[in-house]
Amino acid sequence: MKVSRFFAAVLAAVAAVSCKSQYDIVLNSSDVNLKYDAAMAYFNEGKYYKAAALFESLSVLTNGTERDDTVQYYWGLSNYRYKDFYTAETNFDRFVTNFPRSPFASEARFLRIDCLYRQTLRYELDQTPTHMALNAISEYLREFPGNDHTGDCAVMVNELNGRLDRKAYEAAKLYYKMEDYIASRVAFKNILKDDADNIYREDILYYIAKSSYKYASLSVREKQKERYLTFMDDYLNFVGELPESPYRRELDVLYARAQKALGKYTGSEDLLKVDDRTLEKELKSTEKASGK
Repeated sequence: MKVSRFFAAVLAAVAAVSCKSQYDIVLNSSDVNLKYDAAMAYFNEGKYYKAAALFESLSVLTNGTERDDTVQYYWGLSNYRYKDFYTAETNFDRFVTNFPRSPFASEARFLRIDCLYRQTLRYELDQTPTHMALNAISEYLREFPGNDHTGDCAVMVNELNGRLDRKAYEAAKLYYKMEDYIASRVAFKNILKDDADNIYREDILYYIAKSSYKYASLSVREKQKERYLTFMDDYLNFVGELPESPYRRELDVLYARAQKALGKYTGSEDLLKVDDRTLEKELKSTEKASGK
């Protein structure tokens, strides 16, 4: 929708006399109808920054009137379309508090969630915004079950939970890279204790077994038996759950080595002949194939 010819002509005439732009005239006007029509016109023309400023100014004039919720909603929507998600989130948060029964309430609630989602950070950074977004989504789905945005919310939840899973996984993996194998095993086990459905579960179980093997193999002889037995438990736990895992080959070799160290190996000598360099190449190939 374009600003009407008459409306534009009036503004142009006033602007010519006052040396002010049409927009400045409307912004400083106290004429509610003039400002409202202009704000809607700018919004429909995609001039969201100007529309937002007009709706913000208009909100003072329409406070407590029948247009109040419409003006407040479009103020937030203008900021949202302008991609000022921080301000838009504040707008929508205030809106759902002040106008819980408005026809715009459900959509405003979802748009607030979308603003929170768009303000989340990559997994390496602080995940407080991620938790805020997840909490807001959970509350929204409880209040508006089966709404048109349920699918959108599911996509957001999957991505945000995946981000949290990755952060926890990478933090534990850092201990492994630092060769602190006790801390590594504990950190990986704690991940599954807190979140058994972590999307990196296979990798986590693998690194639990690897950590216990590394710890045992680097231990003094007197303590190796107990620690190799711990690795064997981790190994059996892994293969019991993931017998077809691409990590199985490497762990089979390590299991054979642990059995030999304990004097219990009765299997093929072929496994014992596989060297660490070969295992490392196979691991890199596995990680490359899985995109890790």
